[in-house]
Amino acid sequence: MTPNAASRSGGSSGPSRRSFLASTAVATAAVAGGLPLLSACGGSDSGSGGGSSAGKGAKKLLPSYTAGGVVTPDIPAKNGSAAGFTAELDIAGLKTSVPEKLGKGGKVTVMSPFWGSPPKNDNAYYRAMNELTGVDVVWQNQDGNTYDQKLGAVLASSDVPDVVVVPGWNMGGKIPSAITGKFADLGPYLSGDKVERYPNLAAIPTDAWQRCIFGGKLRGLPMPSSYVTNIVPLYRKDIFDKEGYEVPRSAAEFMALAKDITNARAKRWACQDMKWTAFNTFGVLSGGEKPLGWNLVDGKLVYRVETDAYLEALEWTRKLFAAGVVHPDAMLGKSSATDPGPKFAAGEFLIYNQDISQWWSRSAEQATQNPAYKIWGMDIWGHDGGDPTIWATQPANIFAFISKKASESVIRDALAVADVTAAPYGTKEYMLTNYGVQGTHYTVKDGVPTKTKQGNIDVLNAFVMVASPAPTIAHPDFPDVTRAMVEWQQRMGAFTKKSTFYGQQITEPTRYTNLSNDFEQLEDDIVRGRKKVSDMQQAASDWKNKGGDKLRDWYQKLLDDNGSATS
Repeated sequence: MTPNAASRSGGSSGPSRRSFLASTAVATAAVAGGLPLLSACGGSDSGSGGGSSAGKGAKKLLPSYTAGGVVTPDIPAKNGSAAGFTAELDIAGLKTSVPEKLGKGGKVTVMSPFWGSPPKNDNAYYRAMNELTGVDVVWQNQDGNTYDQKLGAVLASSDVPDVVVVPGWNMGGKIPSAITGKFADLGPYLSGDKVERYPNLAAIPTDAWQRCIFGGKLRGLPMPSSYVTNIVPLYRKDIFDKEGYEVPRSAAEFMALAKDITNARAKRWACQDMKWTAFNTFGVLSGGEKPLGWNLVDGKLVYRVETDAYLEALEWTRKLFAAGVVHPDAMLGKSSATDPGPKFAAGEFLIYNQDISQWWSRSAEQATQNPAYKIWGMDIWGHDGGDPTIWATQPANIFAFISKKASESVIRDALAVADVTAAPYGTKEYMLTNYGVQGTHYTVKDGVPTKTKQGNIDVLNAFVMVASPAPTIAHPDFPDVTRAMVEWQQRMGAFTKKSTFYGQQITEPTRYTNLSNDFEQLEDDIVRGRKKVSDMQQAASDWKNKGGDKLRDWYQKLLDDNGSATS
């Protein structure tokens, strides 16, 4: 690597659920099972029938897109990738993207999840952001690990803060219905050309705004992310180069390589659990975000668990475990299977799949203590050696909503804040939002910003939650890693397809909420040899009989009525 400086810094990679949690040091979070009670576009604001954000007339609700021209990335976005910035940061040359302070001095309360110890509301970072935006933002930070419980209580009450942040994985129970009942329609302020008053919001990709339609209205402000899969097969390139290992290009080549690497007596195994990569290499439809698990195939809607590709991916992963090439911790479910850093650095295994953000974070961790260490990302291969078929993830999964009771002045002030927090990398607004006050919250050496101790206390998951710019990867301390991450997304993006319900904010009827809950545990049991692939076939058959076929009919009607977001 040729880092500009060895110190750690960070821009932000596309904040998918996993990358966002990784950046805030949260190891795991429960994925909400289903999104009941949200009405369809054009329907009523309540009920249990479910719905979609792709209803007739939905496109006219979306803000008109205008690409930002204030800053030019070193690596432009392509094929759904983030934009990349590799150059040393010129603090003196930072651009201004919000020349006119749009806030009118009003008070806006914001409730948001927070991981860690929230700072005092009177800290220097909050004061500086309030001065920049012209808004008196008062934070009601809540424990991110129990945020769904707090959300439910607050949204069931009559005392709702002016702005409430809702991550997609917290949209269980009655929360989606509360979104349509409790939060304002932002269409009169943002739809079409109205968004021109907020140029940074206008530069947010349209796909991300599509996800902000709830109950037939534009209600959310998005945190956009790249739709290219965020799961990368990461490997120790330094050891590969030393030993002469070649990056595999098929499932068979991976197995052969894994057997060559593994030497249990020497405490070296090839990999961790590769299930996520298997799903990508075998072309399995996306899992955690339910609408993406469906796709129209030869005129019929098919769910991911019904596909041969799904079973083949599980069988291949199972063979890796059976061959003894997977690190024993993964079999036992120990913490190092989800926090692989130390044993990966020690060379106990050479390959693991994880969020793309770890490409940089692991590089930064080892830069000073192990200069020879080099982590890199394998291109996803087609299981048979051909081109892969990769399915898109959602383009946004964290949203901020403004109370329906808020006055126009409060809504305008909240949007003024959002326009600042959505400023692109390379602007004064971005630096203050993401790093705080220079000298107090961060220092700059050789063009690399590094947070101070106070910065790590004050400048954490607050203002970035209101709205964010288009996906960006910017690590000037590791320009070669930054470029590699973006170019990996671009190459994989060329093989990425959007499934039938891509980009839609879909709510399944309540009676189907828990229908698919047991599949993930069964997957893990199968790959570890505790269950058989035939058990999954039986589970898929049971799923159909218990409501899967009826859910298919429901999705088909949704498709007939609203069309596909990709058409």
